[in-house]
Amino acid sequence: MAELGLYNTLTVLDEQPHGLYLDDNEGGKILLPRKQIPAGTRIGDSLRVFVYLDSDDRPIATCLRPKAQLHQVAWLEAVDVNTTGAFLDWGLAKDVFVPFAEQTHRMEAGKSYAVYLYLDNTNRIVASARLNRFIKDEVKANWPGAPIPLANGDKVRLLIAQRTDIGYKAVVNDTYWGLLHNDDIRKAIRIGQRVEGYIKRLRDDHKLDLMLEPVGHIKADPLAKKILQKMEDNHGRLGLSDHSPAELIELQFGVSKRTFKMAIGKLYKERKIIIEDNGIRLATEADQQAAVNKSLTKYPKKAPGKNAIKPPEAQKSSAPKAQKSEKPVAKKPDRNKEDKHRDQADQKAAEKKSAPKVYRNPKTKTEKTLSLKKKT
Repeated sequence: MAELGLYNTLTVLDEQPHGLYLDDNEGGKILLPRKQIPAGTRIGDSLRVFVYLDSDDRPIATCLRPKAQLHQVAWLEAVDVNTTGAFLDWGLAKDVFVPFAEQTHRMEAGKSYAVYLYLDNTNRIVASARLNRFIKDEVKANWPGAPIPLANGDKVRLLIAQRTDIGYKAVVNDTYWGLLHNDDIRKAIRIGQRVEGYIKRLRDDHKLDLMLEPVGHIKADPLAKKILQKMEDNHGRLGLSDHSPAELIELQFGVSKRTFKMAIGKLYKERKIIIEDNGIRLATEADQQAAVNKSLTKYPKKAPGKNAIKPPEAQKSSAPKAQKSEKPVAKKPDRNKEDKHRDQADQKAAEKKSAPKVYRNPKTKTEKTLSLKKKT
């Protein structure tokens, strides 16, 4: 059966004056109004259409692209408010309904709101502004043992939903809440805007910190291409370098100074640019050749040293010399001589121990030293 609120690929069964009838995959038919029929469509062709309910709650197909489909968050404008709720423009002939019970505060015509599309208990497509009922605050595995759906550095889709004191709250992939800190915002954004972003950090409390630039050196590649293009458009020069103020770099490219330095560092290593005091310029063939010569001078090829492996002929010729230079085998020690030396050492130690002790005056003998001998 064709799924409401989603895109379906259906086959054309019949053509009538008011439009084409498409197979709903269960033996039924869904009308595609004549003004929606693509040129050249014939019976038997397959069409990708969006299926929703018309004003009489009958399934109907359209080739128009709505601003959101089922289980997505969208920023939609209220076009009418009555006693039952509000009606929002989502890009189709019939507006999507928001009951009062699904509004955080009374909606007003002409204002836009972030809403989530779902099927109610009567199988109708409705919207809700109570996003916390559908958007998860923590990123966890769907079941025990399963991998966590998001990781640091992942590219994601963001809908900027709310302004806070420290940044912006955004809906990540229509499923999770994330936070864009003010320090990580380097280009103008607004509430209701859809942008591409990246997971900066999955915190210990399972919440998401976001950023608008790729994480690490990944973001240097697209920026390097932008820098090269800007230099080519400006006669091969750019008045920015790694010493330029961060505010000026952010104004020119919408990135941090650290990211800019990574990008020009990458281009410099690839020998595509020359970094000067007042900016950078494209490297010429002469610059590239000079860089090659400098690297050869700095790291010349070394001649083979003493430990270099000799060719097989040299190894064979040196083999006899190695045999002649072998050291003679050491002779076994004479046990009788060792015993004789040991006995002599023991005898000297005994004689020294039995000798009487003699006490001597440690001072050197001088004229003032007293003597017991009589003068003659």
